[in-house]
Amino acid sequence: MLLTNATIATVTETGGYGLIPDGIVAIQSETIVWTGPAKSLPTLYHAEDALDLEGRLITPGLVDCHTHIVHGGNRAREFEMRLQGASYEEIARAGGGIASTVLQTRATSEDALVAAALPRVDALIAEGVTTLEIKSGYGLELDTELRMLRAARRISEIRPIRVQTSFLGAHATPSGMTADAYIDNICLPALDAAYAEGLIDAVDGFCEGIAFSPTQMRRVFDRARHFGLPVKLHAEQLSHTGGARLAAEFCALSADHLEYADDADAAAMAQSGTVAVILPGAFYTLRETQVPPIDAFRRHNVPMALASDCNPGSSPMTSLLLTMNMGATLFRMTPEECLSGVTRNAARALGLRDRGTIAAGMRADLAIWNVEHPAELSYRIGFNPLWKRVYGGKL
Repeated sequence: MLLTNATIATVTETGGYGLIPDGIVAIQSETIVWTGPAKSLPTLYHAEDALDLEGRLITPGLVDCHTHIVHGGNRAREFEMRLQGASYEEIARAGGGIASTVLQTRATSEDALVAAALPRVDALIAEGVTTLEIKSGYGLELDTELRMLRAARRISEIRPIRVQTSFLGAHATPSGMTADAYIDNICLPALDAAYAEGLIDAVDGFCEGIAFSPTQMRRVFDRARHFGLPVKLHAEQLSHTGGARLAAEFCALSADHLEYADDADAAAMAQSGTVAVILPGAFYTLRETQVPPIDAFRRHNVPMALASDCNPGSSPMTSLLLTMNMGATLFRMTPEECLSGVTRNAARALGLRDRGTIAAGMRADLAIWNVEHPAELSYRIGFNPLWKRVYGGKL
C-alpha cells in the first residue's frame, strides 16, 4: 500500500519534525518499507495500490507511555475536596488518594476492570494512539495486582493497540503496614508471581515522601534487575528525594513527573539515557506551581516524552492532544518537542525501538490528520483532527 500526496512528519533522530512535503509512505504487511518525496519513489513500488491523502499530514502513531488506565471507581469527590482547599498530600494521609482507588479496585472483577477501561482506551485510540502503557498499583495485594495486569493484557486482545504493562506494586503502603514490611511481604512476592505469569514488561515505583524512599525502591529495582526487567520511576513529583538519580543509576527507561528535579538530575539522566516523561495533566489537576526543569533537560540533551498519566485521582485525562497543548502552554515546550514527546521519545520511554518515527523498517503505526502543519496538533484545544489511524499497516 502507498499513502501518497501527503505531508510527512517523520520525527526522526535528526531533530525537528523531519517534514517531507508531497511525500509517500510505502507499507508492506506491518512494516514501512520506504518513505520520501513522491519524485523519488523507487520503480518497484509504482504498481502498488495507492491512497491519495489530498495533502493531509502523516505522523507516527501516538504513544501514551504513562497511564493508570485500569482501575475501579473514580475520585470525583476528592476533586471537590481539592477545590475546597485540601492538598493532594493531605487527602492521601487522610486515607483518600491512592488508598481510595485501592479499595474500589480490589472490589472489581477482571471483566469489570476491562469493561471500565475500554471507554478510556477508545478515547485515546480515537486520537491516533497506537501504543499504550498501563500500570498496576491499585491492588497492593498479590491477587489484585495480578488481576490488573491480566486486564491490561486483555485490552490489546480486544482493541487494535499495543499494550505495555508496568508492575507498580511499590505505589503506596496499605493501612497498618510499614513500607519495609509491605515491600518484603507483598510487593516483591507479587512481582515474582507476575513475572512468572509473563505479565510484566517493566517495573515501576513511586519514590516520594508519602510513598517509598530511594533505599526501599532500590530493593524493588534489584529484584527487577535479577529478572532482567527494565525499570521506570515516579520521581521528584512533590519533593526532591533522589529518585531521578536512582533511576539514572539503574539506567531506567524513564523517570516521570520530575517537577522537583534539578540540573544534576538532568545530567545523570542524560548519561544513563533515561527519558524524562513530563506529565502536565497531574500538574494541572493538582494546581501545582513547581515547573519541571525543561531548560535543564534541553541543556543536557535529555529526551523528553509527554504522557496523559490517565488516572482516577491526579490526572483523569484521556487525551494526548490536550497533553501536548498543556506541555506547550504550561511548560513552554515547543510543538516539535511535544510531537516528539508523544511519538519517538514516548516509544523510547517504553523501550520500543520499532515505532515512534516514520522510516524504512519501522512498524507501520501511523496517524493521518486533517491539518496542514504539525504545530496544529499542539495548538488546538478540545479539537480532534484525526482522519484515519493506521495500526500494523491496516487502516
